[in-house]
Amino acid sequence: MFAVATIVGDRYRVLTDKQWELLELLLPKSDGQVGRNFANNRLVVEGMLFRLRTGVPWRDLPAVFGPWQTVWKRHRRYAGNGTWDRVLVALTALADATGNLDWVVSVDSSIMRVHQHGANASRGDRAPAGARTVSYEPADHAIGRSRGGLTTKAHLATDGNGRGLAVLLSGGQAHDSPVMAAVLDAIAVPRLTGGPPRRNPDRVLADKAYSSASNRSLLRGKGIGSVIPERADQIAHRKRRGRTGGRPPAFDSAAYKGRNVVERAFNKAKHWRGVATRYDKLAMTYRAGFVMALAVEWLKLLGDIT
Repeated sequence: MFAVATIVGDRYRVLTDKQWELLELLLPKSDGQVGRNFANNRLVVEGMLFRLRTGVPWRDLPAVFGPWQTVWKRHRRYAGNGTWDRVLVALTALADATGNLDWVVSVDSSIMRVHQHGANASRGDRAPAGARTVSYEPADHAIGRSRGGLTTKAHLATDGNGRGLAVLLSGGQAHDSPVMAAVLDAIAVPRLTGGPPRRNPDRVLADKAYSSASNRSLLRGKGIGSVIPERADQIAHRKRRGRTGGRPPAFDSAAYKGRNVVERAFNKAKHWRGVATRYDKLAMTYRAGFVMALAVEWLKLLGDIT
């Protein structure tokens, strides 16, 4: 087989050689069977990224990537066994060790429309819930009905520079606030020098949708500073109670200006058409594509400094 640079060319390539060298170290070398090492891993990964970038059906992948079934099956395998989650964790660990991870974390959500090709999966659990880094399929496939029709909501946590640390999915009708605990719990950055992974940021920045007593209590209990403005109804309720209403929660308006990094992260993620619109039937395969997009942003940073 010819080199990827010869076959694919600049038109189809997403990763630079340096970025691929780093990513290759983090990907499986085989499918786990003796004597069956991948001979075309970069070509297949570039096919996954091309599909994510363009949103084309898997069957319509350009022939330069080889059989579309091979690209799809490996993406499905990586999605199901948590490969892309492990890649993201490894990249964040490297960033933390090199001083390139800002532990002022921002949390937000965004709604993605579900294309009709992704909305016809049957309801009911397809796979049991697994470990933290192993994907599973929820009963509703993380598809809900909101004002925009059938939608999926992505809940994202980023570092202070707007690079993704964790992403979870829910139906589009789900409220943001109850998901904060799960999003923060999904953050686990290993320490390359040893010891348990770091889970707690220095501060969490979030908008008014996350303003609740339970969220503030959760952050306070973990020793995490919160920068979350109060909702108007909460302010009015506290004032009506007079002295018994208590003091308003501390709020750093200057620090809150940094919350826009998570909105910019969503903007970058939605440059990938396979993220901006959900074409995948299964939540695990759609989420794997989202995690791939987050990993590419880390590769852009780390690929040039390693």
